[in-house]
Amino acid sequence: MPEVKSMKYFIVGYMASGKSTFGKELAKDKGLPFLDLDESVESREGRSISEIFAKEGEEYFRQREREILHEICNEADEFVLATGGGTPCFFDNMDYMNQAGTTVFLNTSPLVIVDRLKRQRADRPLLAMYSDDELEFFVREHLESRLSFYLKAKEQV
Repeated sequence: MPEVKSMKYFIVGYMASGKSTFGKELAKDKGLPFLDLDESVESREGRSISEIFAKEGEEYFRQREREILHEICNEADEFVLATGGGTPCFFDNMDYMNQAGTTVFLNTSPLVIVDRLKRQRADRPLLAMYSDDELEFFVREHLESRLSFYLKAKEQV
């Protein structure tokens, strides 16, 4: 009997790069369930990511994010998972996802990301403090610091 390989796709990229939109389309094309890691964290924690950051801090959030990533991989053999923008950059998450399935990096231009974030400021309180120019500088610097992790993806779109 031939070995059945799991079909796990992990969509990685910077915030507002289009991971959820792309992931939903890929899931539809492949006939797979779509999952969102941030939504899974919020659901399993019973509170929003902003609340987790405010009450427990980033270290706690990143640990829970990692645990839930592993749980999802152990619970299902087939899915498309949109990760959080920082997921690949902590612990061994990127290597883990590469071993578990196919990673896809959405290489969205910084200007497109900045334009989207300007329109999403109400949903992203941590970005509200930045002027338009500061936001562009922040995105370019932050994206650059994460690029080495994103570029470990097996595929790039």
